[in-house]
Amino acid sequence: MITTTDKTVSVIKDLMIINNDRHEGYKTASNETKESDLKSMFDRFSNQSSQFNAELRRFIPTEDSPEGETLTSGKIYRAWMDIRAALSTNDRKTILSSCEYGEDVALSAYKSALDEGQVSEEIRIAIRKQKDDIQEAHNTVKAMRDRA
Repeated sequence: MITTTDKTVSVIKDLMIINNDRHEGYKTASNETKESDLKSMFDRFSNQSSQFNAELRRFIPTEDSPEGETLTSGKIYRAWMDIRAALSTNDRKTILSSCEYGEDVALSAYKSALDEGQVSEEIRIAIRKQKDDIQEAHNTVKAMRDRA
């Protein structure tokens, strides 16, 4: 049986890996786009994920921190691969649609973490704040996509 502490570490590690993927995906997108407004947004969201991980890192032992660890399968990985493919065609709407999907996957992970009920109130508050920020990022991407 997993103890609450083990479950908490697992939840936080999962979120950190999602943020590692999000950071790397947006960093790659920023490096590959020529559009200044997209580059600025991608940089902001990449940095946001790094900040999220710094906040989450304080809740788990250092040896459990998934520094640089990313997923090599699953929905979020496919979302970032779709963004890379869209960048090669320079189709703004497709790029933004892929980004929106990536944010959907991140939001889903955050919602699952909040539904776990196994984390302390302090951690729950941090996770909820980050989820709200990702929801805001999602809404920004969606609005840009709708205008494209």
